[in-house]
Amino acid sequence: MSWTIENDKVKATINTKGGELASLILKETEVEYIWQADPEFWGRHAPVLFPIVGKLIDNTYTYKGKSYTMGQHGFARDKEFFLVEQTESTIKVGLKSDDSTREVYPFDFELILSFELNEDNLICGYNVKNTSEDVMYFGIGGHPAFNIPLDNKGDFDDYYFEINGSDNWLVYPLDGAHINQAASHIDKTPSKISINRELFKGDALVFGTTGRQEISIKSELTEASVKVSYDDMPFVGLWSPYAKEAPFVCIEPWCGIADPTTASGELSEKFAMNRLESQEVFTNGYTITVK
Repeated sequence: MSWTIENDKVKATINTKGGELASLILKETEVEYIWQADPEFWGRHAPVLFPIVGKLIDNTYTYKGKSYTMGQHGFARDKEFFLVEQTESTIKVGLKSDDSTREVYPFDFELILSFELNEDNLICGYNVKNTSEDVMYFGIGGHPAFNIPLDNKGDFDDYYFEINGSDNWLVYPLDGAHINQAASHIDKTPSKISINRELFKGDALVFGTTGRQEISIKSELTEASVKVSYDDMPFVGLWSPYAKEAPFVCIEPWCGIADPTTASGELSEKFAMNRLESQEVFTNGYTITVK
């Protein structure tokens, strides 16, 4: 099942499963920007990553002396969300903790995802409330996949990332599915990265970011483009599945990151986790702009 919101310029579809953005169409051109989840390449559109981002060492962590198992990117992307409220151009959908989530994540929570259309922008918001008595540790992030080519113009290699933001990024090399913190380093933020298959040979490109960031997918062969922007997300990943010739790339703003190779496995010590006191609320998000 799914819900649809629209305004004069854009129409968006959100699936009940995962509260996942499944379609984003610019009405004037009828261009579909979101990858349509062909399982031959990757059977998702734009999953929400919660309560972890990335992969744990051995898919395992400990909390208060007990061991838990959780797969990559957490469980929210596979849960059914309920409708909180909806207007013609906005929607909020929710997920609450239950017995099945407590088996892998020992906290009570309320997760609300919001989607708001404003002109040619889709504002994607996260609202996390800790309804536990204990301090809650979590990560959250986006994983939107965008079609390449856009508007059926050109090939995969004809596109590039255009980047506007802080002068420097912190580069986090991957060792398998995990962060190699010892090799992390500060580098000048590039204004342009050419998109090609070899770019993703080592899996995702992962960066630490500060302040306002704008990352666009563009080509000289079409006026169609898509931009992901945010003000306060500490990490971003760029990914396409190598060596499959998948016709999409992802721009992934994160509040959280995969375990470093040296992770202790203790949840309260996990790198880059968010910390919420009982009844506190966390808010963040990002915007997708289509042209």
